[in-house]
Amino acid sequence: MKKKIIGILLAVTLTVSQAGIVVYAEDVTWEDEFTQMDEADESETPEADVTWDGESEISETEDDEEQVEVTEEDTEAGEEETNTETETEATETGTDTESDVQTEKSTEAQNGHVVAIDPGHQGSWVNMSEQEPSGPGSSEMKAKATTGTQGRYTGVPEYQLNLDISLALQKELENRGYRVVMARTDNDTAISNSERALKAYEEGGEIYVRIHANGSDDSSVNGALGMTPSYENPYVANLAEESYRLTECILNTYCNETGFNNLGIQYHDDMTGINWSKIPVMILEMGFMTNEHDDTAMQDTDMQAKMVSGIADGIDLYFGDSQ
Repeated sequence: MKKKIIGILLAVTLTVSQAGIVVYAEDVTWEDEFTQMDEADESETPEADVTWDGESEISETEDDEEQVEVTEEDTEAGEEETNTETETEATETGTDTESDVQTEKSTEAQNGHVVAIDPGHQGSWVNMSEQEPSGPGSSEMKAKATTGTQGRYTGVPEYQLNLDISLALQKELENRGYRVVMARTDNDTAISNSERALKAYEEGGEIYVRIHANGSDDSSVNGALGMTPSYENPYVANLAEESYRLTECILNTYCNETGFNNLGIQYHDDMTGINWSKIPVMILEMGFMTNEHDDTAMQDTDMQAKMVSGIADGIDLYFGDSQ
């Protein structure tokens, strides 16, 4: 009987102890474990060590669960932050993209056409004496560029007149919705005739308008004329028809606007800037700088406005956009 009672008491004690361990273990937090471990007496009995190991395993499991929950919360918070950052970046990127698009649109042709302009010749101080082939594969060599003629009565050099009219024409064409490619915008840049022609094409030009002024030993010669490649041109015969039409459009509207004498169209297959072109090309000889009337008229502010308007009208006519 005593043995039975003792056995029951031992079973109850063991059960209570085990239950206490479980209850104690559930109450242990990760920090409590390490605090109790630090404070634990090294002289604890083996049973205490075993009991602590059990608590540690349970606490670690619970702590892992807690950490998983915290990690999930942190992940959700992180995702929210990431989403916020992503939205911010997207907004910033969108703004930048819109800005880039606006910039690109501002440089695009509003009417869908691109005009290349070559202000003929170059400043006398720019050394362009080296030679280049007058056409692709040609054995004939010509100077890369020259300074042109000069106003006999005004003293203005041709390269300056050509640049002044070309820059004004650029603004006028842009106001009409064109995108404009300029072969040069100053008198200092060293760029050859073949390089100008290739630039006109490579930068998207649909037509190549070369602005020049004429000169003659006979001071009585006056008026404007156009130059274009012939149908027998060994380099750009394929451009002859459209080049002629372009020349005709510009020369006629120019003379109508300015009142200059129309000297008609001439075929030229010996011009480097024509022979290297890959798009319809023409040269407008605006007037004779050796003639008093033409020379002085081309320096008049009102006349220059008419010159620019006349050229632009011819370009409109070529593209079929004239009103």
